[in-house]
Amino acid sequence: MDNNTPFNIDTRMGIWSGTALVVLATITPGELLKTGILAAVGAIVSFVVSWLLKQGVLRYKRHRQKGA
Repeated sequence: MDNNTPFNIDTRMGIWSGTALVVLATITPGELLKTGILAAVGAIVSFVVSWLLKQGVLRYKRHRQKGA
């Protein structure tokens, strides 16, 4: 444990729990839904782009092997 910290464990726990409660109180269900939808869209886009890049690399490799 670091003895140079100006706060004891009770103070740190109070700060973290108070911060967590304030954050939880300000998040609305609509924001959670919007965040979930954006995360899903981001994951789908990431998957599709990765798959397309992989297909492009495979086609490029097959094309090079035929020409060699």
